[in-house]
Amino acid sequence: MNFLADLSLIDLFGYSATFVLLISFTMKNIFCLRTINSIACLLFIGYGFLLSISWPIIISNAFIFLINIYYILKKNKK
Repeated sequence: MNFLADLSLIDLFGYSATFVLLISFTMKNIFCLRTINSIACLLFIGYGFLLSISWPIIISNAFIFLINIYYILKKNKK
């Protein structure tokens, strides 16, 4: 069996979100980390909705997204 062939589009969306999240943690620059992590959060929020509304995924990533945006905006004001 081919692992990728057996995945649904929803699964691929979730794995994509995970991949972007992992990439974000390789960043040395905190601005890049927060930016890429915010993209991962948005992907996870979408994934949570695709899973017939998985509130734990949606809520946790929405809060992380807001925290990232707060610090990105705070740093840009300096």
